[in-house]
Amino acid sequence: MNPKPAPRFAFGPRNYRLMWIGLAVLAAGFITMMFGDKDNYGEDFVGITLGPLLLIAGFCIEFAAIMVRDQSLVVVPAPPAPTSVPGLTADGVAAANAPAAPVAPSAPAYKRL
Repeated sequence: MNPKPAPRFAFGPRNYRLMWIGLAVLAAGFITMMFGDKDNYGEDFVGITLGPLLLIAGFCIEFAAIMVRDQSLVVVPAPPAPTSVPGLTADGVAAANAPAAPVAPSAPAYKRL
């Protein structure tokens, strides 16, 4: 019976960290637009310019949080299983670029005096 593989999630810790940072920047943008200068009813630099810039930055951070690949989720492929016959793959097919087996030096055919 094969054990059930562990579930893999699409996002890693880095993605969630970026999401929380993006949400904080978005909240700061909305709060900045809402609580601008009370005398001008939010129609000043903070409410008209800084708030929307924070919103754009927050949405860019959220987009990056979705698109960035977390390195802790990358699966490294396992090396192929060794074969008992040199030059053959696991399927029993001869490898095209397999190195030749080393040849042991033979004894000389003549005698030294």
